[in-house]
Amino acid sequence: MESRLKEKRALVTGGARGIGAAVVENLAAEGADVTFTYATSHAAAERLVKRVQETGGRASAVAVDSSDRDQLRRLVEDVSSSAGLDIVVANAGGGTIKPLAELDDAAIDRMIDVNVRGTVDLIRFASPHLRPGGRVITIGSASAHYMPDDGTSVYGMTKAAVAGLVQGLAREFGPRQITVNNVQPGPVNTDANPADGPVSDRLRSLIPIGRFGRVGEVASLVTYLASDAATLVNGASIDVDGGYSS
Repeated sequence: MESRLKEKRALVTGGARGIGAAVVENLAAEGADVTFTYATSHAAAERLVKRVQETGGRASAVAVDSSDRDQLRRLVEDVSSSAGLDIVVANAGGGTIKPLAELDDAAIDRMIDVNVRGTVDLIRFASPHLRPGGRVITIGSASAHYMPDDGTSVYGMTKAAVAGLVQGLAREFGPRQITVNNVQPGPVNTDANPADGPVSDRLRSLIPIGRFGRVGEVASLVTYLASDAATLVNGASIDVDGGYSS
């Protein structure tokens, strides 16, 4: 079977671990040349590059803080300087899950800076370099519209902002034949949210299929949206949550 993303150039933020790492591996397996960023997980990034290369794929890692506008600008310029860009995946993000009154300034600023401003800046800087037929994919969260427990208000707000951004950009980029979509995972088994963690039983009880998602299940949707098969999908926020938010 022919690789769906052969000769495509991809940039993934927050790609060293969890969902991001699965996205990097899937895109590379489909033929894309992938550059991904990491904030602090240098060893994990090196291991991922090695895994991809051992299977015949192409990947490289760059240390970037997605809340730093200058670092993001330089990253995009470096990655796109020779061949432009075809796929941008805004995966870098995070959250502090606490009731609003317990969040300090640093926690709130960090969520807004990385989840919202970092996503806006990444796409803004990448926009001039995206070729016709390009793909922009954000990794949001089902928390954008479903928050069954206390403590997710600010995190959910940032992810709702991403969903709104995607709708606007779908119209803005559409005439260039560039699609913009948002993948919204529910509970997924990662280091940050393990399926056997302290709140896992509570979360699992809210998922109709009775289990956490797997990172590969989220990555497979990202790979589909990055491919030519998804040309008509634009401006969508798609839940990948086993019915968690239904």
